[in-house]
Amino acid sequence: MPAHSLPDPARSLVGLLPTSLSALAALAVNLRWSWDTPTRELFAHLDPAVWQATGDPLAVLRQAGDRRLATAAADPEFTARVAAAAADLDTYCTQPRWYDRLPPAPPRSIAYFSPEFGVTGALRQYSGGLGILAGDHLKTASDLGIPLIGVGLFYSRGYFTQTLDAGGWQCEDYPAPSAAELGLAPVCAAGKPVTVTVPLPGGREAVCAVWRVWIGRVPLLLLDSDTPGATAATRGITDRLYGGDAAHRLDQELVLGIGGVRAVSHHCAEWTTAEPEVYHSNEGHAAFLTLERVRQLCADGMAPQSARALVRATTVFTTHTPVPAGIDRFPREWVADAWRTAGGVPGLTAEELLGLGAEQDAALFNMAHLALRSCDRVNAVSVLHGRVSEEMFAPVLAEGVPEGRRVVAITNGVHLPTWAAPEVLAHAAPDAHAGPDALASAASAVGDTPDGGTAWHRFAALDDATLWALRGRLRERLVSHARRRLRDSWRIRGAMPAELAWTDAALDPDTLTIGFARRVPAYKRLTLMLHDQSRLAALLTDPQRPVQLIIAGKSHPHDDDGKRLIAELVQVTDRPDLRTRMVFLPDYDIDMARLLCAGCDVWLNTPLRPLEACGTSGMKAAANGGLNLSIRDGWWDECFDPGLGWAIPSRPDLTDAARDAAEAAALYDLLENSVIPLFYERVAGVPVQWLARVRHCLVQLGPRVAATRMLDEYLTRLYWPAALAGRTMR
Repeated sequence: MPAHSLPDPARSLVGLLPTSLSALAALAVNLRWSWDTPTRELFAHLDPAVWQATGDPLAVLRQAGDRRLATAAADPEFTARVAAAAADLDTYCTQPRWYDRLPPAPPRSIAYFSPEFGVTGALRQYSGGLGILAGDHLKTASDLGIPLIGVGLFYSRGYFTQTLDAGGWQCEDYPAPSAAELGLAPVCAAGKPVTVTVPLPGGREAVCAVWRVWIGRVPLLLLDSDTPGATAATRGITDRLYGGDAAHRLDQELVLGIGGVRAVSHHCAEWTTAEPEVYHSNEGHAAFLTLERVRQLCADGMAPQSARALVRATTVFTTHTPVPAGIDRFPREWVADAWRTAGGVPGLTAEELLGLGAEQDAALFNMAHLALRSCDRVNAVSVLHGRVSEEMFAPVLAEGVPEGRRVVAITNGVHLPTWAAPEVLAHAAPDAHAGPDALASAASAVGDTPDGGTAWHRFAALDDATLWALRGRLRERLVSHARRRLRDSWRIRGAMPAELAWTDAALDPDTLTIGFARRVPAYKRLTLMLHDQSRLAALLTDPQRPVQLIIAGKSHPHDDDGKRLIAELVQVTDRPDLRTRMVFLPDYDIDMARLLCAGCDVWLNTPLRPLEACGTSGMKAAANGGLNLSIRDGWWDECFDPGLGWAIPSRPDLTDAARDAAEAAALYDLLENSVIPLFYERVAGVPVQWLARVRHCLVQLGPRVAATRMLDEYLTRLYWPAALAGRTMR
């Protein structure tokens, strides 16, 4: 993949840039900038105000005036940095990496399908953990050199931006930038943009454009129904992420599964690269890909039975859902109607096809069951989630296999060059020199092989004063950002500037800081911390040992119960006696999450066990030395030890109300008796015992939470065996 392959939007930018800055266009359209600190610093330097407001290199280039560009072009130090970053991107994209050093015959290519991808806040194609994981999967594959192709949908209106009204009720807005504004390029054939046609219920067909954006070395293909040639009735299919009703969702999943397989073929033909040997469905939303693959193999001359066996052998399905209610289900007649439009699937009667999605309710077609019945390899995203999934899917897993199939547990990981603060990376690998500067090569040292343990063990020798200063800088940066977000939110809610002087003193960079940020479904219990408000207020406002809470999260636009939880919380944070110690920051996104996870001393998580499949936000905090205070669910259940944080006791034996009361009381007890005293117990101004835990956390969890470890497991336990199985069947 050429490092500087320029889509049309970037070519137009080149014409606006001085010659010595022309490489900025290539750096702006390859989303490696989202985790490459030297490249990010170039755009921040070029126009600090636009960068702070947007975090988007393309916006910086479009909005930088001629005078600013001319000044930068005349600065030899800046132009040298641009040249170095461009050379580093070229090296990154073209030189051999970890994957190229593996024993012979790993998979030639892998297609990774997901309904959402969280790569950067500038590309709002994600809503929560599933999308962030998918983005980290692509970034890590790029760092390792794994030949992955991402496949998703282009949501023209993306996921909503969140504001609050005067009463704290969530309000949604849907910005609608064009694909060109986002730097996406069309997939082409013979120099012309291609489209794919997808069958839909009611005899309809969706005509979709295919956009491509590079995530380092990895292409991400996004299907777009709002394109010339589409009918008015189908243009809006990919308008919003998780928007619309069930019929809309079915249309989206047909486009993702069927259209995605067809889009991959066009991409591979254009770039003359190998067709994927393995197809990976991240959740069941893309499970129709299995039926489309059978159809294509049969069209190429393979017998239907052989095609179905090959697809089963070479498909991987990752389940993220610990409860049946979280699985997409559609009326059987809708699914049958769509496949009639497609002409059916060779070798399958209509009833057999519908049987692949059969479940307890005979009227519904279950997408997770389709995925399970169409693949030989399924995995969960933590050890506990694996046990839950085997129990939940036991009847389907046992079909045709007397001893039953097992669910492989591959615990999620996080892309450390994205989520570990630059200062943390610099301490992890201070002697690396591979990149254009020490910081870039430090990120490389912890991010381009599955074994980053050596780098993280450096923290064992880091002295208390240096480690405490590091944590202080991260906390101070978070407080500064939170104050700015808080002021903006209050202005939007109707406050006058003269009323907002108090926000300058909101939060304190020297105070114990607890973070809680995630989506807001009921099971995550956003408001558990409010169970005893007088006790909470006493903790927050203690004059000797104060605590501050920074909270963020979005509710699904159609989830009024979740919105009520946010409003209830915001009304508490509005209290004059608490508002400088407890804040809710609207519009939680990747950029905010990076600061929150790095700057908080403690990461709080209070789900109803075992409904948190993994919960990677706590991993991101741990990668920065944040200690976890959590119910033992998801990843924390298997990684917990007392030196890494605290486990809130879970009481599943109690009724809902009693359980909330008991677990809230346990939370308060841990804060009062363990967390707060440890943070404020100082020796010469330094919390020595607290830092011992921070140091232990970095050494032990740094390599364990790495997405490189996760990708290595996917490769060795799923992708490679699937590819080998497929080769024996062709």
